Amino acid sequence: MVPYFTEKQESFDSPIIDTLRSEIDSLKVAKLEENKTTIYPFNPNYITDFKGYSLGMSNEEIDRLHEFRSKNQWVNSASQFQKVTNVSDSLLAEISPYFKFPEWVNKPKKQYSNTYLNQNTTKTFEQKIDLNKATKSQLQKVYGVGEKLSERIITYRNRLVGGFHSEIELTEVHGLTDEVIENIKKDFVVKTPRTIVTYNLNTASKDDLVLIKYVDYEIASNIIEERTLRDGFKSLEELTKVEDFPLNKYEIIKLYLHL
Repeated sequence: MVPYFTEKQESFDSPIIDTLRSEIDSLKVAKLEENKTTIYPFNPNYITDFKGYSLGMSNEEIDRLHEFRSKNQWVNSASQFQKVTNVSDSLLAEISPYFKFPEWVNKPKKQYSNTYLNQNTTKTFEQKIDLNKATKSQLQKVYGVGEKLSERIITYRNRLVGGFHSEIELTEVHGLTDEVIENIKKDFVVKTPRTIVTYNLNTASKDDLVLIKYVDYEIASNIIEERTLRDGFKSLEELTKVEDFPLNKYEIIKLYLHL
């Protein structure tokens, strides 16, 4: 009689067992695929050591990328990434579909109007647009002026009965930087200034001076005191020597004064 264990041993060689083994192997492969690291879109400029290892990059390839970035240089394409790191074609083909660059890399540069492109060309007074008649769309052609700033400029202009008296009043518009104001002045000028009352700095009374924007009674008193000490002002610039004078508003204040 054949021992019981021998019959069992022979049973392991049956076709059914082979089929089961094949299925188990397939499940193992599927599990391995499932456990693979999922790659999400990423900017290759920010690959860390760990990220590089998980992508299959060597230490040398990662180091080349880090050295390139340490010089404040940027990888802007898959081909440039390969040139910098020297990764193989096969690895590049595997990971480059996941590269995600900023929009400005993939989109063409914004085309500005001729107004902006020709800013370096000085325009004559006649060629410039009257700031008191400028529309929002015209103002938005200036580099740095968008929809909100163009609205603020026109809103401020409408509050001034008669519009702007001088381009310097653009400094009163909230949000306009000195640089943007200079850009505006390259294409716009006040051709139809509103009428304003001006006062002789050497004869104006305190009640006259307080009618000027940013000049209160204390500053008006200081102006008159300084005027007395100087035996009259010789220039408007001497106002900057007046005690507590608002120096940042000097250009606006002097619009209302003369000698």
